[in-house]
Amino acid sequence: MSPGVRNGLRQALFGWLNLALTAPGVYLWLGLPLVLRQHGWSGTAIGLFQLASLPTVFKFLFALPLDRPGRRRGSYRVWAVALLAAYAAVLCALGWRDLLDDARVLFALATAAALAGTWADVPVNALAIRVLPASSRAWAGGIRSMALCLGAIAGGGLMLVAQARWGWQAPFAIMAGALALGAALTAFVKEDGEPEASPAAGNERLALAPITAYFRLDSTRRWLPLLALLFPFIGSGWFYLKPLLLDQGLAPERVAWLVGVAGGAVGAVASALSARGSKRLRPAVTVPWHAAAGCGALLALAAAIWLQAPPPVLIACAMGIAAAMGATAALAFSLMMSHARPGLQALDYGIQSSVFSLTRILAPLAAGVLMDAAGQAWMVTVLGVAAAGVWVLALRTARTLRL
Repeated sequence: MSPGVRNGLRQALFGWLNLALTAPGVYLWLGLPLVLRQHGWSGTAIGLFQLASLPTVFKFLFALPLDRPGRRRGSYRVWAVALLAAYAAVLCALGWRDLLDDARVLFALATAAALAGTWADVPVNALAIRVLPASSRAWAGGIRSMALCLGAIAGGGLMLVAQARWGWQAPFAIMAGALALGAALTAFVKEDGEPEASPAAGNERLALAPITAYFRLDSTRRWLPLLALLFPFIGSGWFYLKPLLLDQGLAPERVAWLVGVAGGAVGAVASALSARGSKRLRPAVTVPWHAAAGCGALLALAAAIWLQAPPPVLIACAMGIAAAMGATAALAFSLMMSHARPGLQALDYGIQSSVFSLTRILAPLAAGVLMDAAGQAWMVTVLGVAAAGVWVLALRTARTLRL
């Protein structure tokens, strides 16, 4: 098999794995609350249910066992297969019986699912960093972002249809099957070469301070603030698109199709275009462009709300948010792959992913408080102004990044 074909198959596999890892989380945290609400759950209960997703913030801790001293070649593959299988098993437990009337068991199993999914994500993407050539990392980031958008369509739309037509068990059985297939295919992936642990990396392990050492790196100090701020504002705009469009008078079913399906498809296309551009251009160019696109999309939506624009304008702005979100996610993921030390891919990816997840969770919470206090127009405006600040930061620091 030629290297090009092998690389293409690996890219397709990691795309499938990211889709299979994303869909259950989207269903549990964004899709299932609609079912819970229809079943009579209060808004407070649904809000508290979101706390089951907190394990995503501590992803860097789950990476520590993967990069232990003396690990053998193929360890990322073994961890990935085992954790994907564990995730599938938890989903099977969730679907074993209807849990709508058993909140405690549902919360416990949802927390277990968040833990398994978060942990499985680390070796899967560490394995991708190890086996994919550096020249294809921009495409890898784009494929991952496309997979996340498609996972959002599957988890936030198709699985709800499956639940409505075939009952409580159907979505969990489908998603568990997708994970099991991914685990089986991952077992055939060969890690090329021995773990790439440099002497410096070994000393960090001996000192039991690999996390501290990562934060001391000059490249990390330049990259992490940008990683923390590049996505959450455009991500918050995407998160609140459904209630925003509903409150602007669009019908619920129309909003579901526009945001859940059309928006996801636009985000996937934007991810592919972003990956193509990132492969040809330096981060000094692509990062400010993406930051500016997010700022522009948010301010355009804010202007449409302030001016009480007609539905076609609102829909166009919504698609702009979806495109900026997909493109920015693709860029962030490709840069995360490039900022991982040889031999410590799992740990470094886990640290970056934890930073990404923390701000991605906190920004929508703050935006929601602002929306309740000052209204939707002010919320989107503030998000746009914050994104403008990120654009300024990108202009100052992007030239030092590598891809």
